[in-house]
Amino acid sequence: MNDFNYYAPTKVVFGKGAEQKVGNLIKEQNCKKVLIHYGSGSARRSGLLDRIEAIFDKEGITYVELGGVVPNPRLSLVYEGIALCKKENVDFILAVGGGSVIDSAKAIGYGVANEGDVWDFFDFKRKPTACLPIGVVLTIAAAGSEMSGSCVITKEDGGMKRGCTTDYSRLKFAVLDPELTMTLPPYQTACGCTDILMHTMERYFNHGENMELTDGISEALMRTVIRNAKILVKEPENYDARAEVMWAGSLSHNGLTGCGTDGGDWATHKLEHELGGMFDVAHGAGLAAIWGSWARYVCGERIERFVQFAEHVMGVEPQETEQKTAEAGIAAMEDFYREIHMPTSLTELGIAPTEEQIKELAEKCNAAVRGNLGKVKHLDVEDMIAIYTAAK
Repeated sequence: MNDFNYYAPTKVVFGKGAEQKVGNLIKEQNCKKVLIHYGSGSARRSGLLDRIEAIFDKEGITYVELGGVVPNPRLSLVYEGIALCKKENVDFILAVGGGSVIDSAKAIGYGVANEGDVWDFFDFKRKPTACLPIGVVLTIAAAGSEMSGSCVITKEDGGMKRGCTTDYSRLKFAVLDPELTMTLPPYQTACGCTDILMHTMERYFNHGENMELTDGISEALMRTVIRNAKILVKEPENYDARAEVMWAGSLSHNGLTGCGTDGGDWATHKLEHELGGMFDVAHGAGLAAIWGSWARYVCGERIERFVQFAEHVMGVEPQETEQKTAEAGIAAMEDFYREIHMPTSLTELGIAPTEEQIKELAEKCNAAVRGNLGKVKHLDVEDMIAIYTAAK
């Protein structure tokens, strides 16, 4: 077991109609002006923004708004948000949406609270020393950004998707109402379930010692998401299934499932970030498309871990050899992805990168991680090319 620090300061308000408490939550922050930050229109069409605005108007909370966040949130809108916050003297940001909106809010918070170009924090040139306080009314169970310190932004120029992780951006509160996720398209729900799973799987697949308790929590979380994702394919308005998935999303990325480990692998995430930057694919779908190829490429380096995953999570019976058990577990996971209509290859994802593009993806990924990718197996550029190629 490794030493660890566990820090989860976000206040969670969970349940039906929880968004009705957002006025009191904002008042607890003693802020003067709020930026309401949201996506491309669903929050408005659903009436959620209208309800939040009515609460703010009733409580006398002053606010301005900025919409337009898209999946793989863009740096250009972050710049717009920074300028708006400075002009309007905003001192709190309320994200209304999912992980993309939260990440955009975090980047805006960094840009307002620190001098210079905010992209420097994502391009490894310097580190932020502060962030505007942020809260969220969550509408998508997926990224877990509501309880993590991570933030990922896409710079349109060059198609670069990069992350910045600090505790400064951890949210003050997160309002989680599973009913708000019931109108999501099935594909978006499935992408979210995949992302939740991968946040735990990235930590679960490591090359260090493990805590029995952390493993047990991780395995239970993964089984829970798999079981309820299948339910939501047939019953998208099943409240209990929505609630299980939503809470799993927060626990999967708040550090809990990494306690006592070496931090996890994260290669699949980094490889997918480059796919998102180049082809603008949905993050969860990109993860599903590449995970199997990564797993088969590296499983021999930590075969006992893949065997444990196969048996404890996927319910695979022991095979003649550990290798066959591990491969059966990987195949079972891909079968699950197909069952919830997620891709298991780049072709199924709808992209067909050329050899030149695959080389560019690998080189960009290697630059983004500064030559340090993977814990199960360290991956160099040639390894990355091999995984991308196998995923085609």
